[in-house]
Amino acid sequence: MTELSGGCQCGAVRYHITGPLGHAGICHCRMCQKAFGSWGAALVSVPLQGFKWTRGAPGIFRSSAPVARGFCAACGTPLFLHEDGDSNIEVAIGSLDNPNAAPPTTQVGMEARVEWFTAMAGLPHKTTNEDNPLAAAGRYKTRQHPDHDTQVWP
Repeated sequence: MTELSGGCQCGAVRYHITGPLGHAGICHCRMCQKAFGSWGAALVSVPLQGFKWTRGAPGIFRSSAPVARGFCAACGTPLFLHEDGDSNIEVAIGSLDNPNAAPPTTQVGMEARVEWFTAMAGLPHKTTNEDNPLAAAGRYKTRQHPDHDTQVWP
């Protein structure tokens, strides 16, 4: 049985998933671009019966009449979207402690896909430490929640 956890960047909101994940995909629609402040959203479907909040509660914004989008009210991390009456919640893959557990298999909302999306994989790349000498020197004290459940945070 699948056991996964995840949450926001600051750790104020955490969740746990028990059971199988559903469909994982990328949405390029303009609404997801705005909600995530990015090129779109990577989301995985999770049956509500296997999903529970374990710390805090998300803020909610109704981006359209039938859709609630959840986020951390403390740090702003996008966490999910849920359509009224759906037996699944669409969880932001990046909010999983192990995002590799939900590789996307499809893309939707192609009418709004940003033109440079397909070129991203070919861009020059560096690790964080290669790009930022201050990070490499340990000068940043992160307040990011670790990628696992904690009893108390911070």
